[in-house]
Amino acid sequence: MDYLKYVNIKQGTFSVKRFSNGNTLPLVQLPFAMAGYSAQTEYDGGWFYHPTHRSLEGVRLTHQPSPWISDYGTFLFTPQMGEIRDSVGSAWSSYRPEDAVMTPSYMKLRFLRSRTDFELTPGERSCKVRLTYPDGRTPYFTVFPVFGNYTFDFDFENNRLLCTTDGARGAFHEGFKTYLVVQFKSKLDQEKSYKKDGEFIHAALCDTSVEADIASSYISFEQAIENMKQDCADKSFDELHSEGNDIWNEYLSRIEIDPVDEKQMKTFYSCMYRTGLFPHKAYEINKDGSKLHYCPFDGSTRSGVRYTDNGFWDTYRTEFPLFAMIAKKEYAEMLEGFIVDYKEGGWLPRWPSIGERGCMPSTLLDAIIADAAVKGIIGGELLETALEGMLHHANHDSHHPDLGRTGAEAYVKYGYVPADIIDNNCVNLTLDAAYGDYCIAQVAKVLGKDEIVAEYLKRSKNYKNLFDPETGFMRAKTTDGKFKEPFDCFDWANEYTEGSAWQSSFSVPHDIDGLAELYGGKDKLIAKLDELFSTPPIYCTSGYGSEIHEMAEMAAVDFGQCAISNQPSFHLPYMFAALGEKEKSEYWVKKLCEEAFSYTDDGFPGDEDNGATAAWYVLSTLGIYDICPGRNEYIRIKKLCKNAKILGKEI
Repeated sequence: MDYLKYVNIKQGTFSVKRFSNGNTLPLVQLPFAMAGYSAQTEYDGGWFYHPTHRSLEGVRLTHQPSPWISDYGTFLFTPQMGEIRDSVGSAWSSYRPEDAVMTPSYMKLRFLRSRTDFELTPGERSCKVRLTYPDGRTPYFTVFPVFGNYTFDFDFENNRLLCTTDGARGAFHEGFKTYLVVQFKSKLDQEKSYKKDGEFIHAALCDTSVEADIASSYISFEQAIENMKQDCADKSFDELHSEGNDIWNEYLSRIEIDPVDEKQMKTFYSCMYRTGLFPHKAYEINKDGSKLHYCPFDGSTRSGVRYTDNGFWDTYRTEFPLFAMIAKKEYAEMLEGFIVDYKEGGWLPRWPSIGERGCMPSTLLDAIIADAAVKGIIGGELLETALEGMLHHANHDSHHPDLGRTGAEAYVKYGYVPADIIDNNCVNLTLDAAYGDYCIAQVAKVLGKDEIVAEYLKRSKNYKNLFDPETGFMRAKTTDGKFKEPFDCFDWANEYTEGSAWQSSFSVPHDIDGLAELYGGKDKLIAKLDELFSTPPIYCTSGYGSEIHEMAEMAAVDFGQCAISNQPSFHLPYMFAALGEKEKSEYWVKKLCEEAFSYTDDGFPGDEDNGATAAWYVLSTLGIYDICPGRNEYIRIKKLCKNAKILGKEI
């Protein structure tokens, strides 16, 4: 079956800074490959594609996991003819988005200015392009910079372009450089080609029908050429395209559904495609078959695998539990790569995007490790090392805002993160630390370390220290044990992460029964959840100082204080089932899936975030939810599709 015909890779791209319908890119990329390729319609920082734009600046090699994180190691490819321009601002072309062809493994764009067809199909660390120019004038292939420092050189003897960039964001990317090789299949016109370092390289072509292989490396030009050989050697454009189709169809077919209608089919497999994009492989294979990677902590090249471009605060809830069902082999290798960062940099990663970005708080890789441990995906020496890293950040401050558990030592001392020591996110830092402690206990249990199990299970109850029985919310406390005043349950304040007390107070996935006891029993917690879904989606902005897009997205729909646009609300509709009210979960999950999701360009209720939101829809359609990653059990509710199979087995 050809699942690709149901995939809209533009799903979620109809977004702007102040309102996200996904904040996605139309990525032409193999599953978990090192890079993707996207049309660039108008560069505005992290936002460089919109489906309504009728301008086309070029085709971009991109690693961008989120516009809020931005890109790195990126280049822009633009065909030109006639009057050649030396900047993106003057070289852009009009195009007809309705005529563009974009699938997971193929794109075809027509640059109207140069009357050129640009086709691309991806490999794992490279791609093939096919360019068809009109007759009459010399055709050019231009590589433009995006950000960072660039070098451009010709290798006329081999009909190659050799380019580099050091463009990357954040603090941890020591000595970073991306090496790009463009290998043309036909001769370059040396006399007409020209360049200016840092600004452009224009390769004059001797033919109007041109093919080229493009490969990148974080190690060297020689390794880029090796990557190209491994991906593209002895393959035509059409053969690589067919291979890409097969790879994507195999991934998409790991879950088969009998849909209720075509909309569900398209939405489901468009979301499945999204789950297969991140994290990116950040390792390469040399000519001897050894795996190598760039180390962002010292700029060296080291052996082994590495993965990047993932925010664990977002993805631990849905993406990795989905991988535990359909991609165990890939999951195990990803974890091996994440644990490499602890070995080489001293801290388990939080938000790696070539280097550590530390964009979101807490150390939710804990949950991803624990889930893999209890489900038998990793073990042995690798798990021992992971536990070592988990214990390290659970008890020690890193003294760097991007590394470790923020407020770890204060949490150990007080049993919560006090607002007068660390005000920003302090409630969520406490709740996440308590859950992280539970995850440590689960890993220790798998490894037979009973003393650690007992200690960290006890610590996992620390969430109770912030519960206010008078208001029924988790609230910030100061070092004297008093609740911080004033308090407004609608205020998206400093102490909460991307939400208010409503979205944050139920983040106790590991002990829902214990949470219910704080409310006075399950019935009273259910009543509080009913209140959450019936309370209008109002909000206050004092903590942020202005409105953020997550507030706007919650307010735009009628799901009460359940901000399904953002990850802290993902588990809320499933809490009813966890408390014995399965019918209420089924009502809200069905309503959310049908009203908040579609396969269209505006098809997500908020930021998609590296497969996290897409995976929520996939799991919800199947009627399966892992409310507590790190525990080998699932909530089961009625499927939204007629029937479904996971890896060929009926569910």
